[in-house]
Amino acid sequence: MNTKNVTDKAERKQIKRTARKEAAPAAKRAAGVARGSMKKKVQKMVKGQRKR
Repeated sequence: MNTKNVTDKAERKQIKRTARKEAAPAAKRAAGVARGSMKKKVQKMVKGQRKR
């Protein structure tokens, strides 16, 4: 879903909402998998840099 070219805020919101409704639900993690396995991973960075 790319709403970069939509300038109207309300229209963009509506497009995003419909896209979220139509999207397939994310699969649940299995019982033996780590709890944070679905988190976005942060790349290792140089010392002194902010993580996010």
